[in-house]
Amino acid sequence: PFTISATTERKEALTGADFCVISIEVGDRFALWEQDWMIPLQYGIRQVYGENGGPGGLFHSLRIIPPILEICGDIMDLCPEAYVFNFSNPMTRICTTVNRKYPDLRLIGLCHEIASLPQHLPKILEVPLENLWFRAAGLNHFSVVLEIRYKDTGKDAYPDLLAKAPAYFEQLPDLRTMVARLRAEQAGSTPGAEPMLRENPHPWAERGLFREILETYGLFPITTDSHFGEYIQWAHEVVDHKGILDFYHFYKEWCQVDEARLGVPTKWERVIPIMEEIITDAGVEEWAVNIPNDGLIDNLPSYLAVEVPAIVDGRGVHGIKLGSLPKGFAGLLLNQAAVCDLTAEAVLQQSKALALQALLADPVVNSVRAARGTLDTIIELQQDYLGYLK
Repeated sequence: PFTISATTERKEALTGADFCVISIEVGDRFALWEQDWMIPLQYGIRQVYGENGGPGGLFHSLRIIPPILEICGDIMDLCPEAYVFNFSNPMTRICTTVNRKYPDLRLIGLCHEIASLPQHLPKILEVPLENLWFRAAGLNHFSVVLEIRYKDTGKDAYPDLLAKAPAYFEQLPDLRTMVARLRAEQAGSTPGAEPMLRENPHPWAERGLFREILETYGLFPITTDSHFGEYIQWAHEVVDHKGILDFYHFYKEWCQVDEARLGVPTKWERVIPIMEEIITDAGVEEWAVNIPNDGLIDNLPSYLAVEVPAIVDGRGVHGIKLGSLPKGFAGLLLNQAAVCDLTAEAVLQQSKALALQALLADPVVNSVRAARGTLDTIIELQQDYLGYLK
C-alpha cells in the first residue's frame, strides 16, 4: 500500500526523496519557442525547428537551465543520494551543464524517441520485436542504430534494415493521416472513410533528412527531421518542412488537450520501470539514457552528455561502453560538443559573450552579424528570463 500527496513547496517535496523527476518549462512555452524559431530566420539563419539545436536550442537552454540548476541545488542539499530523472529539453545541454555544476548528482536524462524503434523495426523487418536485439547511441535527438541482430540466428539485420526501410517509409502514412485515422477510430469510422485514411500522399513524411542519413551514411536514425535536423548545417536543404510544421501544430494542440482524448500510448514510458529496476537490483539493459560520456564513446569528449544503452541495478544506471562511433556520424556529433560546452559556460558564468560564442560555434550559424542581431533581439524580448546574461 502507498499514499499519494501533493505540495507546491519544492523543498518539502524533495526532503528525503529517493527519486526525483524534473519535467519543467519556463514561461509561455509556444510563444517563446516561436520567437526562438522565427527571429533567427528573419536574420537569415536557416534553422529547421528552433527547439533543441541551433540558435533556438541555445535560447531555450539559457532560459531553462538556471531554474533546473536551482532544483538540483535543492536536491543536493535535501536528498543528495536521490536518483534524478530529467525529461526537460534541450536534454544534452541541460545534462551537460548540470553534470558540470553538480558532478556528484545522480542525473539520468530520459527521452521518448527511442520508442520509435520498437514501433518501426519489427514492421520493417517483418519479425516480432522479441526476435530483435539492437543498440542505438549518439546524442539526444541525434542518435542512430549502431547494431541490430536477429536473436534466433545471431545474423546481422542491418543489411535487411537498410534494404527494406525505403519501401516502408514510402508508404507510411503522414502525421495528418495518422491523426485522422486515430480520431476516426475513436469516433467509429465509416467504411467509406477507410480508403482516404489508407492513402499516403506524402511519402517519407518528416523524413527527408532521415532518408539522406540512411542512404549517405548507411545509418538508421531513431528520430525524424524536426529533431535530427536541428544539428546539421545542410539539413535545411533536405528536411521535409511540411512534415515538420504538421508535427509542430499537432504537438501544440496535443499539449493543450487531455492526452486520453488523443489515445496517447504510455507503453514505452521508462521512468517507473527504471525505478523498479534500481529498487529490485534487476540488472537489466535499458535502450537509452542520457548520462556523462566518461569513456563510453571513445571519439566524443568525456564531459558531454551522451545517449547510450545502460545496465540498471541496485547500484544505479551504468552506461555500456560502445567504443568509437562511425567516423562520419561522429563528425556530425563533434560539431555539437563545443556548442554544448560553451552553452554550459554561458549559463554558469552568466556571460553574454560566451552565449555569442556558442552561437558562432553552431554549424547552423553562418553570419556573425546575424548571430549578434539575433542574440540582442532575443535578450531584449526575453529580458525576464535572459536578463542575467551580462
